[in-house]
Amino acid sequence: MHRTKVKVAEDALDANTTIAQANRGDFDRDGVSVVNLMSAPGAGKTTLLESVFGMGLGDVRAGVLEGDVQGSMDADRIAHFHVPVTQINTDSGFGGECHLDANMVRSALGTLPLADIDLLVIENVGNLVCPAEFRVGEDARAMICSVTEGEDKPLKYPLMFRACEMVVVNKIDLLPHLDFDVDKLLYNVETVNPGAKHQLVSARTGEGVEAFRDWLVGVGEREKATA
Repeated sequence: MHRTKVKVAEDALDANTTIAQANRGDFDRDGVSVVNLMSAPGAGKTTLLESVFGMGLGDVRAGVLEGDVQGSMDADRIAHFHVPVTQINTDSGFGGECHLDANMVRSALGTLPLADIDLLVIENVGNLVCPAEFRVGEDARAMICSVTEGEDKPLKYPLMFRACEMVVVNKIDLLPHLDFDVDKLLYNVETVNPGAKHQLVSARTGEGVEAFRDWLVGVGEREKATA
């Protein structure tokens, strides 16, 4: 019984990898770089994107694919910045999954203006486990870790932190009100993902957001440079 479950999981991940490669082919054909943005619920992904889009991305044309179990609240917020945005709800034909996988992303490709953008940000469903298991055809992965979550999260959810090139520590404006050790968090990140890049930001005040914006622009310009 246990081996059967393992085989089913392996088959599902193999199928996901195949579809992710197909997604990657479509993104490459249109010269689109893709960032998979992940976090726990409430860590501030959407607020951070609002702050970034408020600054502007220069010559990089961005679009957003929003993943949620239900609703379009985050997509509605992003749409105010006149950024093309598509919503995926996992409760509509996908069993209410707590993540986006390659097939879900593929189902939305026809609604994305890939020919008109350079960078696609996929705002994944808020979860510290499942999203890290499924590649979707992205170029880079970033995760948002809020200071309100505690310093131990890299040790409790190592796959999420290990799977990302960039770890963004958000809500640093709250540090004076919390018993939180930033150095301890970063030590734990380094323990599970040696050499991972990190940034300290406050999406609410804007502190540090320019550095994250520049990182996104850098990802977006990779494809432009090779096109």
